[in-house]
Amino acid sequence: MSAAQVCLLVRSGCEICHRLGEQLAGLATELEFELSTVDVDEAAAAGDPALRAEYGDRLPVVLLDGAEHSYWEVDEPRLRRDLAARRDAP
Repeated sequence: MSAAQVCLLVRSGCEICHRLGEQLAGLATELEFELSTVDVDEAAAAGDPALRAEYGDRLPVVLLDGAEHSYWEVDEPRLRRDLAARRDAP
């Protein structure tokens, strides 16, 4: 099975976003997931306003394999549980 995809949706100047990015970067190797970061305002300026429209009022948002997992904080126990379940799935 390929590595889980964790995407952090952020906004420039967001201190909480920065802190969560550091937390997730620290977990990425241990929990074996690929981490990406998307600035929703940059995406909107580039012609894709969907992420900002959907998530812009509750940043930062953590997506696990494209689905919303948590927002405003990393729910680390849940993330660990969900990643373990994903690895154990047939």
